[in-house]
Amino acid sequence: APSIYGHETIKTALALSLFGGNTKVVRNKHRIRGDINVLLMGDPGVGKSQFLKYTEKLARRAVYSTGQGASAVGLTAAVRMDALTKEWTLEGGALVLADRGVCLIDEFDKMNDKDRTSIHEAMEQQSISISKAGIVATLQARCAVIAAANPIGGRYDVSRSFRDNVELTEPILDRFDILCVVRDVVDPVADEQLARYVVRSHMES
Repeated sequence: APSIYGHETIKTALALSLFGGNTKVVRNKHRIRGDINVLLMGDPGVGKSQFLKYTEKLARRAVYSTGQGASAVGLTAAVRMDALTKEWTLEGGALVLADRGVCLIDEFDKMNDKDRTSIHEAMEQQSISISKAGIVATLQARCAVIAAANPIGGRYDVSRSFRDNVELTEPILDRFDILCVVRDVVDPVADEQLARYVVRSHMES
C-alpha cells in the first residue's frame, strides 16, 4: 500500500504472499502447498485493514471477509436445498471462491474457535471436505490466507511472546508462514515524519 508510511517488512511479506511459492508433490502422493499464509497482528489504527484492502485491489483473484461477519459455513462451504428443484446443492465459501488467489480475513481474532477450527484443513491441505445431506465431496481451496488480528487488551505487550499476545490457538498459528507485528511506538521524530507524509499525501491527492 503506497499510501501507508514505512512498514517495508510487512509490505515485503504481502508481496511474497501475492507471488507465492512452488507447490511440491512428493512421489506423486504427498502435496506440499506453495502458497504463503501471512498474519498481521498489532495495535489498532496502524493500517492493518488498509493493507488487506490494497492487497484485495492488487491481487488477480481475492475474496475479502471479516472475522465478525464470517462463519465456518461462510468461509468453507454450505449445503443448501434448491427452492425450485428441491435438491441439495453445494455453495462454496470464501476460501473456495478464492481458489488460485488470496483470501483476506480482517478481525481474525473476533472469530470464535469453532469457526477458526473449520479452516485448518483449508490452510494446510488446501481442500475442504464436505459430508452433509448425502453429499460427499472435496472442494479445492488453493489460496493464500492473509489475516489481520488485534492483540489481547488492544495493545501489543513486548514483554510477552507472540502467542501470549493474541487469542489464537497453536494449531492455527502454526499454519501461518509469516507472522508480522505492527506496533504504534511513541517516537517524536518518527511521528513528525509520519505527520508530514500524511499531510503531503492529502495535499497531492
